[in-house]
Amino acid sequence: MSRKEPLLGALKACILNIQADKDPITDGHPQLTSLCDILEIILRKGIRQPVLGLWRRDYWHWMEQLPQQDTCSRLPQLSMALEKTLACKRTLTAQGRGRYYIRQAMNRKIMAVTIHHLLHTPRLLEWYDRESSVLTNECFAEPFLSLLLVLSQMKFTLDLENSSFLDESWLLPVCEMYNTVPCRELGMVLWYTGGRIFVTEVIAGSQAEADECVQAGDIIDEINGVALRNAKGGEYGGKEVLDEGIEKVLQQNLVPQEVLLDVKETEVISMENSTQVLFHHHYPEIASVGQRLDRRALFAYCVAVSPETPRTTSFDCLVFESSSVKDATEIVSRIAAGFRNTEWFV
Repeated sequence: MSRKEPLLGALKACILNIQADKDPITDGHPQLTSLCDILEIILRKGIRQPVLGLWRRDYWHWMEQLPQQDTCSRLPQLSMALEKTLACKRTLTAQGRGRYYIRQAMNRKIMAVTIHHLLHTPRLLEWYDRESSVLTNECFAEPFLSLLLVLSQMKFTLDLENSSFLDESWLLPVCEMYNTVPCRELGMVLWYTGGRIFVTEVIAGSQAEADECVQAGDIIDEINGVALRNAKGGEYGGKEVLDEGIEKVLQQNLVPQEVLLDVKETEVISMENSTQVLFHHHYPEIASVGQRLDRRALFAYCVAVSPETPRTTSFDCLVFESSSVKDATEIVSRIAAGFRNTEWFV
């Protein structure tokens, strides 16, 4: 007597429930999260992990290798979906990219094609344990593929722009576009924490209040097409800029100047003496901060010269040397904590 796979029964029931609805399936469908959860569990079940355990495999890791297979070039829809997933800047993890691809595959009706391609690629199929995986069990793989073919006959219209939370959850927040008239200040107080920018307050009488589009608690995901997740110290002004900047400053052999560095709650101030300010930078201006590994008393931070144009901006690197490694480490920690949790106005 052959054993049964409960996951296939759950998937079948979920697909039948969704199939009963004649309208296109959108992000608001009550069964969508369950469907995605079951698909993901099946794709993860039985994945062999590397012996040394330095990193964990996920289903996305074999998906991203599909373009390397000769037959994939004859499947333009699959290739396009993989290329779009790799180009997506909103997902940062293997889990997020895998989920983004699944949502694309349902929109494009290619989930069955993807699994069929895997089943005919022995090198990738070896990632799965033959005893526990649904995909390597002949009694389970064919029914699974049949269910995916049924899924491919259904019309999904999922919002692929709303994807930056896929790293953490299948449950996605409502995503809305907000256009405003040109003005000096929108009137929102923002808080940067956990890699995201939150609206903590909408100022009374401001343009944001008049538009009635933004509320306290909302997350600003992108502005003018530029993703804001992990914006500080990320693609622009990250550690690679800091490393290069420190080296260039040291190569100039500038005459050292003694300064007083005052690390405040919202900004960093450098003074020549107790009264003369050389410069000050608010934490939202600081892109990265760190110490040299070979000279740990040496530390620096980078600030954008033109923060309003992040894709073409250059950076100033300010390099300091403290009297002790302990003091340098403490200053770096305080600056880093400041620009991770700074509140500012827009």
